[in-house]
Amino acid sequence: MQSVVIDLDSRLKNPGDTIPLAGHLDETGYTLGDHEFNLPGGIDYDLVLTNAGEGILATGMLNAHVIGTCDRCLEKAEFDVAGEVDEYFLFEEPAEGELGDDEDEMDFSLVSSDGTIDLADPLNTALLMETPFVVLCKPDCKGLCPVCGANLNETDCGHAAQIEADRLASSPFAVLKGLKLDD
Repeated sequence: MQSVVIDLDSRLKNPGDTIPLAGHLDETGYTLGDHEFNLPGGIDYDLVLTNAGEGILATGMLNAHVIGTCDRCLEKAEFDVAGEVDEYFLFEEPAEGELGDDEDEMDFSLVSSDGTIDLADPLNTALLMETPFVVLCKPDCKGLCPVCGANLNETDCGHAAQIEADRLASSPFAVLKGLKLDD
């Protein structure tokens, strides 16, 4: 993702100062694991930067329309992502013993020495966190026929009976079919 460098000017000089920040990134796509996704409209974000005393808190939302490939039928899958951005940029790195037990796991970044922050990582994190692990073209996608490869959303290839018979035959309970119980 391209850098989104923000200069922390005098508007964020004092604790409690806030500035709204909205923008658009002309990103064309991203990857997550083996999946490749296209972003035809790029990424829009609407954030608020707040001077929290020890650092800058960046909170807000990211929105994008995403196009990928359905995991079941391999056709085009489209969905919208609305991710929450929440990142803390400290002015100074805390000393070794300065963090409490509950703060050891806190996730933070640092304000750079030139007084800027880069929002690319928090925006990218918000996008990835809201991308579904299993991508479907529709919630009830039937997938591909394992016998002939036909898209079962478009046609009934007639292999349903064969698939069911194979499934039942490979079941660990198939041996119980011949069991005779006398009353």
